[in-house]
Amino acid sequence: MNATIPTNEMISAILNSIDESIHAVDKNGMTIFYNQVAADHDGVSVEEVLGKHVLEAFPSLTKETSTLLKVLETKQAIIQQPQRYENIKGHFIDTVNTTIPIILDDQLIGAVEIAKDYSTIKTLGEKVLDLQARIKPQVKKGKAKQIHSYTISDILTDDPALIAVKNQVEKVANADSAVLVVGETGTGKELFVQSIHHCSNRSEGPFIAQNCAALPESLLESILFGTTKGSYTGAIDRAGLFELADGGSLFLDELNSMPLELQAKLLRVLEDGVVRRIGDSKTRKVNVRVIAAINESPLDCVQNGIMRPDLYYRLNVFSLFIPPLRERNYDIELLTSHFVEQFNERFSKNIRNVEHTVFELFHQYNWPGNVRELKHTIEHAMIMVEGHTLTVKHLPIQLQHIKKSTETKGVQPLRTAMQEMEISLIKQALLQTNSNIQQAAALLEIPRQTLQYKIQKLNIVV
Repeated sequence: MNATIPTNEMISAILNSIDESIHAVDKNGMTIFYNQVAADHDGVSVEEVLGKHVLEAFPSLTKETSTLLKVLETKQAIIQQPQRYENIKGHFIDTVNTTIPIILDDQLIGAVEIAKDYSTIKTLGEKVLDLQARIKPQVKKGKAKQIHSYTISDILTDDPALIAVKNQVEKVANADSAVLVVGETGTGKELFVQSIHHCSNRSEGPFIAQNCAALPESLLESILFGTTKGSYTGAIDRAGLFELADGGSLFLDELNSMPLELQAKLLRVLEDGVVRRIGDSKTRKVNVRVIAAINESPLDCVQNGIMRPDLYYRLNVFSLFIPPLRERNYDIELLTSHFVEQFNERFSKNIRNVEHTVFELFHQYNWPGNVRELKHTIEHAMIMVEGHTLTVKHLPIQLQHIKKSTETKGVQPLRTAMQEMEISLIKQALLQTNSNIQQAAALLEIPRQTLQYKIQKLNIVV
């Protein structure tokens, strides 16, 4: 015989299993539900709050500052309201609260508040803001220390398409226009962004980066635009990233993750060059170059409703499209050799050779994680390798499975066939030019250094 679990107990168990603070009151402000997560945030026990009025359980609150009581009075929901308060143990807690009225048969019967604790993230964010604020006056007095030191020369490539993008960077750097960098995750978009800043006349100014997917809307807004004392419970006067980046560049990564309402505020800053801190009545003029990056097609983002068309067209003054690694055949060997040298130094190893079958496998693989995935793959192999040669058996297991799967099919991989064709064409060009590298490269329509690199890697006798 199955026992029936009472509905109230089931609901209570479900709400207590949620990793967010939940506080519910009846129409008189008496607490009818208070979960353990909320108790941990507030530094009290559930029993100390349950059955008590909000102001009795939390004497530091007032009728004006309690969002629960405000919702009971107005019958209007408060969505994603940031709040900072000091709990009974003296710890400052930063939350984003959504408080909604509970309506039954058109009658108000209570209110419920759901709060997400972002104390750690907010504290780290504020520390970054404080550090940026300390650095900025030093920047104005003299040359800025280049903490972000990536330059155009740090972008390694033999791929014609990416070489063209590097040339575009040098052209757009001093134009001072907004730039939109488009590329899949792991393609190295921030290298291009930092290169633009470093090549520009803002290179001595601050460079500040913010990932738009890392914070909820309300916290991201306060980080970007700053706050004014009293704008919400616990808020203080603090400059945002736009003010701190004045005279320099602000990099907004994963812009397609920014909520649409916040995108509208960003558009106004781009159009007018002024910011208004949250809760402030006055505006502040800023001189900031915005460089944004997205990891999806911008037109798809617009069509799918996750990016405002007007913001896209405003940012799309100049766009850089970074091709994925799977489309950059020339770069796989070059980057592999670079990462091997890098990890040789880091791990105190002396790997001098990479087995030819490794490169065959690398050309067959799709590299969904792009250059970042290749780097991590080489790091794994360099940890596993003993001796002086890196082989397939040192690679991550998922790549080894791809190799075995290809071998069982008994069909020559397309990459292998293409490489054999490539060797044949190079030999033919060398024969026609009497082994003149410069002339052979011109005949093949590739850079001279690319041809030299391939001759060495493919063991072609000149």
